[in-house]
Amino acid sequence: MFSSGTCLPTTAPSPVLPAQQPLQAADGAANRRASQRIAETLQLVAATLSPQRRIVRAGDSIYRSGDEFSHLHLLNAGIFKLTSQSADGREQVVGLKFRGDWLGFAGIAEGHHACDAVAMDTGEAWAIRYDALLGACARYPALMGMVHEAMSGEIVNDRNSMMSFCTLPADARVANFLRYWADNLARRGLRADQITLCMTRAEIGNYLGMTLETVSRALTRLAREDLICFPERGRRDIAIPDLSRLETYIQQGLAPAGQTLQ
Repeated sequence: MFSSGTCLPTTAPSPVLPAQQPLQAADGAANRRASQRIAETLQLVAATLSPQRRIVRAGDSIYRSGDEFSHLHLLNAGIFKLTSQSADGREQVVGLKFRGDWLGFAGIAEGHHACDAVAMDTGEAWAIRYDALLGACARYPALMGMVHEAMSGEIVNDRNSMMSFCTLPADARVANFLRYWADNLARRGLRADQITLCMTRAEIGNYLGMTLETVSRALTRLAREDLICFPERGRRDIAIPDLSRLETYIQQGLAPAGQTLQ
């Protein structure tokens, strides 16, 4: 359905990597369960709610800040960013969303959307009227459980992001961002050892609270330590030879107990 220009990883083997080390059994099983859960959610929503499906291209908006809230949106494909305007008018990236994620939960409380939801590549978003979703949840408890699980997942992601800001130095924070991206791909049954970022270095810095130059230097140092490498296709393509080594590097970067980073 979607063009080969999407920012999803290809299934072709990397020309610069040896065969990927097998994931630990527990991680592999968890990723398979997550992938199955996403598929089940999409199937149940499609069967019970007949959502309005929309194909989007990079730069297309699902909704804008200030738009009246009436629908939630479930992603069937693609990668999206959530952006808000800072006090001085600059765009701030405040979230990333992948296949199976929901968009628009914040609008339930406020009655309008507080940020922009923008596609970063070709994708498909399903619009679901909130009142229709409530009715379907009353009839299908499994659907209610899936929605609650998605809301809980957002809380966990927000907490983890705050912990990263408070406890990780710049290089480890960039490594954690790459690990987060790879984990999201793995949870969707996709390759996690080679990723294509749909964000510029400036956007990554914006999201992580650092400058473009800091992001570039961090990536260079990660590559120098053989934690990542750059295939010849382009600097947005990043290979991760050993995810467990990347995880160890992140853990070693944690601030000592009782301290936070300035």
